[in-house]
Amino acid sequence: MTEQLLLVEKAAGIAVVTINRPQKGNAWTKEMYREMANIQRQLHSDPEVRVIILTGAGESFFCAGVDLGVLAQVDANFILQELQAYQEINTGWERHSRPVIAAINGLVVGSGLELALAADIRLAADTAKFSINEVKLGINPDMGGTQRLTRVVGPSQAKRLILTGDTIDAQEAARIGLVDLVVPAASLMEETRKIAGRIAGNPPVAINLAKKAINLAGETGLQHGLLFEQIASAYCFTTEDKQEAIRAIQVKGIPQFKGR
Repeated sequence: MTEQLLLVEKAAGIAVVTINRPQKGNAWTKEMYREMANIQRQLHSDPEVRVIILTGAGESFFCAGVDLGVLAQVDANFILQELQAYQEINTGWERHSRPVIAAINGLVVGSGLELALAADIRLAADTAKFSINEVKLGINPDMGGTQRLTRVVGPSQAKRLILTGDTIDAQEAARIGLVDLVVPAASLMEETRKIAGRIAGNPPVAINLAKKAINLAGETGLQHGLLFEQIASAYCFTTEDKQEAIRAIQVKGIPQFKGR
């Protein structure tokens, strides 16, 4: 029977995408990343999905990075011809129309960490550990690590982690801003679902545009960002959800947002 590399569970507006190779540390293969791209498209087209959670199967690994069998097969020509397509899958989570939360349940290594960095919010179990160790294999982080890690923790911390290949614990990851919250391992998914639920309960159009605006803040000048805010806000004022939000406040009721 073919191994199901990614599991997708949907409930209450939340889609949980689980990397499902626990016997291999949830290390990724080419097939897994191709399937991940398919899942991204499906979730984008699903009007019932409001928030996405990424996590790993089991308790030991979020993702151990690329499977060493894959690494042994690739060469410089593959990198030049194919790597961009794989990078764009990580970018697909960063640019996804839904907010993406990484629930980091165990050790996360190399390109596994680069996947987590593409999420909008990162929660970690208190037992999680983090390493971006490609230099120890004689290669450069190439799935967005040098770029996203630098944006998240700053250039000095990024250099410390990348150039040493050191492993840090969840508490250190939180201290430098690599993760947003550290929670007991037993309650990681419960706490992640709580945050996802609060996001899912907000108007989808406003959430989508706010995510775009925040992403833009790291890529452009202030005036361009402010202009986007004006346009996004003007559009929000035309939506049914904006009217529904005001109505619910006035009658002290629960809003029923439709994403339009």
